[in-house]
Amino acid sequence: MRQRLSSEPDRYRGRRRVPTPPRSRYAAVVTTAFVGAGMVALGAAALPDAKSVNPTVLDELRQASLTSQDTAARADAAERASRDSRGGSSEASERDVWLLPLQSYDFNTPYGMRWDKLHTGVDLVAPEGTPYVAVHSGTVTKAGWYGGYGYAVIVKHADGTEAIYGHSSALSVKEGQQVEAGDQLGLVGNTGHSYGSHLHLELHVNGEPLDPVPYLQDRGVDIKMQVEAFYSDVSGS
Repeated sequence: MRQRLSSEPDRYRGRRRVPTPPRSRYAAVVTTAFVGAGMVALGAAALPDAKSVNPTVLDELRQASLTSQDTAARADAAERASRDSRGGSSEASERDVWLLPLQSYDFNTPYGMRWDKLHTGVDLVAPEGTPYVAVHSGTVTKAGWYGGYGYAVIVKHADGTEAIYGHSSALSVKEGQQVEAGDQLGLVGNTGHSYGSHLHLELHVNGEPLDPVPYLQDRGVDIKMQVEAFYSDVSGS
């Protein structure tokens, strides 16, 4: 075969490829075409008079044609149901996804007592201006100055839990906005009661803060090891 030179026009550029029908429908389509062709041949060319054709043969051909059409219809219905099922499960999976708020950081200060006070979240050190994202889908209930948190974003999730992202240098969302896991919320900063550029992340359940590390681990996210186990399973399926 002669190799096409790069200077030669591509004859196939811009042409659309005809999709191959699914295997579940291919046999039915071929059967219908074959039976239809047989009926045409019998009626038009093979026999000049329909009276000379054995009625049993005609009945069998008609029945085979109806059966093949019914098979194709059921295959179409099954394929549509399968697509709807996959779409629904995909949307549900997207709503269930939990992610890391940052892709590169140093896990600095854990949840717990510090300087005789409860440090109610975890500190993730990253350069100022680094984008951070929502760990889970929900509604933005706060986007602005929030006392010691500086510029902060609060996202309320469907199950009632809340995530607080503090010390931002800039915000990318507004109150009332719906966000999905992975949507950018703002930029890492050093505003409020902060001692260096970092993202302060808190999780509240029933209005009370809890340690984000085990909570996120239960949802497939290891914030210390920077691993998104659940997201990896979804994206690989």
